[in-house]
Amino acid sequence: MNGSPRTPWRTSSYSDAGGECVQIAELADDTIAIRDSKTPDAPHLHFPRTQLTTWLGTLKRS
Repeated sequence: MNGSPRTPWRTSSYSDAGGECVQIAELADDTIAIRDSKTPDAPHLHFPRTQLTTWLGTLKRS
């Protein structure tokens, strides 16, 4: 992980109740980490906040 979590991991409000969860955390190095809750020790995606906003906007248009 690039830095320690500054905030606890949060589950997306869009995740279903069946355990298919995407979680995010703000890290101490001012990036946002994204992980799959089923495999929390697997590698995480890391984004600067502005790039995450751009990436999510692209996904919404797809």
